[in-house]
Amino acid sequence: MSQAAVANSSVVAPSGTLSFQNIRKQYDVKGEVLQVLDGINLEVKPGEFVSIVGSSGCGKSTLLRLAIGLDDEYQGDILLDGERIRGTSLKRGIVFQEHRLFPWLTVEQNIGAALQNSDLSDAAKRKAIQDHVDLVGLQGFEKAYPHQLSGGMSQRVAIARGLVNRPEILLLDEPFGALDALTRANLQQELQRIWQTEKITMILVTHDVEEAVFLGDRIVVMQPRPGRIKRIVPVPVPHPRNRHDHELNRIKEDVLREFSHLPPDQLVEARPEPRAQDLVFAW
Repeated sequence: MSQAAVANSSVVAPSGTLSFQNIRKQYDVKGEVLQVLDGINLEVKPGEFVSIVGSSGCGKSTLLRLAIGLDDEYQGDILLDGERIRGTSLKRGIVFQEHRLFPWLTVEQNIGAALQNSDLSDAAKRKAIQDHVDLVGLQGFEKAYPHQLSGGMSQRVAIARGLVNRPEILLLDEPFGALDALTRANLQQELQRIWQTEKITMILVTHDVEEAVFLGDRIVVMQPRPGRIKRIVPVPVPHPRNRHDHELNRIKEDVLREFSHLPPDQLVEARPEPRAQDLVFAW
């Protein structure tokens, strides 16, 4: 552990505090070093909703992978409540763009799968599952299978699964990217409500600037090759929000100007094919 991590770990941080300290990440590609992240410093406060936006190749999804603990080959320190992150943990939930539900399990069983390593009693597990079915508005669909659900409903199940362990932080990697515009807008409203209800720290990676501004307390704008934080934009608009709010639109236009030199498709980040080790449970 670095001296910075030791110094910080001696101070008790409030629950849900996530700190990125001088994060550097590189890959070896055909014998050459590809620097993906270079000097990322970011402090996420307890209960804060932080949105991360950037063009293709800026490393925003890589940063999320490091935070969830799917990759520990990096330089710097990532601290949760003052302690260095090592591997996956029930303290950190995650929701991916693909819902990744088990097709042979029902809604309640998919949510309950996240409780496999929990110390809760069977009765407490059943209550937690039902509470989170209710939280995401899927009452009556407890016995339904994934093939019987719409894309939006499947993502609701994924969100419930990510929250059922009551994590300190929920990480969201393009969770609505594969949905149609109307479903996406509805789920953004729902996520805003859930965040206010659960009062946990949330970090959203998205290429949708409007989504980032609508949901986030702060917008972290990243620049690519290598990935660095270019700017952090506060969004001082109280929740719940109206997406037609004049101040939200002003901030959206301000952030969009950061990408005005890029072709439109550069706001969509290319995704590599998942590797076997990526398919571990990280809720």
